Amino acid sequence: MNTLKIDKCPLCGESHFEEVMTCTDHYASGESFAICRCQHCGFQFTQAAPVEAEIGRYYETPDYISHSDTHKGLMNRVYHWVRRFMLSRKARLIKHHSGLSRGYLLDIGTGTGYFPHFMQEKGWRVSAIEKSLQARQFAKAHFSLDVDSPDILDSYADNSFDVITLWHVMEHLEHLNETWETLSRILKDRGILVIAVPNPTSFDAEKYKEMWAAYDVPRHLWHFTPSAMQQFGAKHNFILCERHPMPFDAFYVSMLSEKYRKSAFPFIKGLIAGTEAWIVSLAKKDRSSSMIYVFRKK
Repeated sequence: MNTLKIDKCPLCGESHFEEVMTCTDHYASGESFAICRCQHCGFQFTQAAPVEAEIGRYYETPDYISHSDTHKGLMNRVYHWVRRFMLSRKARLIKHHSGLSRGYLLDIGTGTGYFPHFMQEKGWRVSAIEKSLQARQFAKAHFSLDVDSPDILDSYADNSFDVITLWHVMEHLEHLNETWETLSRILKDRGILVIAVPNPTSFDAEKYKEMWAAYDVPRHLWHFTPSAMQQFGAKHNFILCERHPMPFDAFYVSMLSEKYRKSAFPFIKGLIAGTEAWIVSLAKKDRSSSMIYVFRKK
């Protein structure tokens, strides 16, 4: 297996790292991967993950919900309930920050197509990108959405989109800085970039440590703290306008983490931990399980 060896920090360019922990891929392979931290800027990443051309098999499981849309099991049913709630919230957030009721929107890593379909029904002209053929076929069959593969991203013209969204996608992208550069090029000057990622400084991340399900190695290559996300934006000519907590993520992530721990009654224990995390995030949003970041061009 060819692996992605990180020898320079993608955020600061330094090359002195320390291993923070070793996490297990509970989802697909049972393999273990090291999470390292840059000693200069503190950015964390998964070391020696499979390269992009070979990582596909780590997504090939009927339980990988963003690709399969499975309703199997109580926790996946919770995921679907939260997703329905979040679709409306995402649409309101976009309208508030863009000042638009409709326009040109690009959703990257669209999964099975629920979000672009929802926005299309609200009058937006939507383009969508997804690397999973299975997920693209689902979106076509269920929503009549023509979802493109990732190789189309570089072909978009400059200043093409009013809004670009990546919902839990940035942490998967091997070519991190190159993607940021492309996003800056294809976003309109008055457009907004919306990125949602897990937060390794959250209450639930600190509670579960290496068992935290949102580390999701090796599929998650990068682990963005709020500070790191702001610095990446600044590095690529973006200003962070606002950040929003995603407190519901803590419930799903905590349930999965309890399952990985092989706890008795993982749903109940995860529900309790998720409630604790939600209460903490009310007082300090940067401790939320996941965060939404809204950027504009400088």
